Amino acid sequence: MIAPASIAVEIEADAWTDALPDVEALVGRAAAAALTAAGASGEVVVLLTDDAAQAGLNARFRQRGGSTNVLSFPAAPAVVPPGAPTPLGDLSLAFGVCVAEAEAQGKSLADHLTHLVVHGVLHLLGRDHLNEAGAEAMEAEERTILAGLGVADPYAAERAA
Repeated sequence: MIAPASIAVEIEADAWTDALPDVEALVGRAAAAALTAAGASGEVVVLLTDDAAQAGLNARFRQRGGSTNVLSFPAAPAVVPPGAPTPLGDLSLAFGVCVAEAEAQGKSLADHLTHLVVHGVLHLLGRDHLNEAGAEAMEAEERTILAGLGVADPYAAERAA
């Protein structure tokens, strides 16, 4: 028996709810869709924060300066009681970076956030884009999941260029 998914959304920056009043539901749908499409289940925590906090996480855990759109932190292997969700990891998303990217790419913040949550959950499940084959496979999986959520292909402009 597969344990149910558990998706917790922690809102640290009020700007997220100011811009997207239904942000918690949006994030939950995106994460659940990614897990379902991948045939996975588990526990995911999503932190919606600001650029300063994200920059701190980026410096502390990746030794990189500045903020970034999404960070993924896969969970360490754990012994889980029967029926309990397996911890998959945490995601952190920076409001300012996400807004700026959405505007620059001509996308709604809701669609961009949905894409980044799907992308982050796939990272927690072991997907990566470190080489061309991995990138193509991960992007194809993202496009399929996003289409099911009514979000346009986020890579269409890149492929057209």
